[in-house]
Amino acid sequence: MGNLSRRTFLKTASAATLAAAALPGLAATRRQRVFIGSSTPDGILAYDWDPTSAELTPVGVAAKLAKVAWIAFSPGHEYLYAASEVDSYNGKPTGEVASFKVVNGELHPLSAQNSASVGTCHVALDHSGCVLLSADYNGGSAASYRVTEGKLSPVVWSEHYTGHGPNADRQQAAHAHFASFSPDNRFAYFNDLGADCIHIYSLNAATAMLTPAGTYQARPGAGPRTLRFHPNGHTAYCVNELDSTVDVLEWSKANGNLTPVKRIDLLPAGFNGISRACDTVITKDGRNVYFANRDKDFLYSFRADAKTGSLTPMARTSCGGKIPRNFTLDPTERWMLVANQDSNLLSVFARDPQTGTLADVGRSVAAAAPMCILFV
Repeated sequence: MGNLSRRTFLKTASAATLAAAALPGLAATRRQRVFIGSSTPDGILAYDWDPTSAELTPVGVAAKLAKVAWIAFSPGHEYLYAASEVDSYNGKPTGEVASFKVVNGELHPLSAQNSASVGTCHVALDHSGCVLLSADYNGGSAASYRVTEGKLSPVVWSEHYTGHGPNADRQQAAHAHFASFSPDNRFAYFNDLGADCIHIYSLNAATAMLTPAGTYQARPGAGPRTLRFHPNGHTAYCVNELDSTVDVLEWSKANGNLTPVKRIDLLPAGFNGISRACDTVITKDGRNVYFANRDKDFLYSFRADAKTGSLTPMARTSCGGKIPRNFTLDPTERWMLVANQDSNLLSVFARDPQTGTLADVGRSVAAAAPMCILFV
């Protein structure tokens, strides 16, 4: 494991390890398999994770699937689903959506289908494990699939969006970027970065059909990239890539609508330059929320009110490299892992579980174009 500042990291890591050892059973935790989606011909990489020492050990290629932009598990982690940003699949101008069975930390191919168009950048599985959604950035499309014992049906429903926004360089057309489901699994959402909106649908989990149910309109030029729901069941955070802001939203259980509550600026005052906000990580207890920002590369930590979801800023800290494409907490929530796409690094930072504070200095291990991190 390469080091950004070995002495400082080891001091922080030692403190975190001692704290971990104080918790019953944690010190004896076995190594855990981690899958990394990679935008290379190799596709999905495997690592072993030691939560007591924060060591990531490369194991090899888990699955050969070119240009993997995202990976997602079924509810029980029995199956893994991947979005491949290839320009053609099965002789058609689309990306590929694939599924794998997870057996003893290994991936076994199950099925693969065409997406709706090119630029397949995201997949999401509903809470029942019966419906998969895919989003195509370049093609501005969305699709749904039925899932049976991990196997994907051909596309059941699809939509090709035609909107655009005021940013001439990034919003000349629709760009579906992210799919998600409401806490009660009754609604589905597609973030459209190109048209500054989130498309809302009623979901039929039995058939995988989606029915239009409304639209959330973001600020012109904001570029809504991702949508994450807080554990309180009624707050959501929409990260806007193009203006590096976050819309704090109130979710309506009655109709699935999203209502803006507050907008948060991620950039420091006075910053002028290229910047792209990325994604969100929320702790299981809902008391901390973290955002990643690219170009002006950093992680931004917030305290969250567990009931209301309101945010109080804490600190901006290092992401360990360039272009943090994805980041996640390990299962103990004592370590934050960051996939730094342009640096070809997975970076690890200690987290204080009491305060939510992230260490500003971490340690890194090489990974080719990491795009997404999943713990088995």
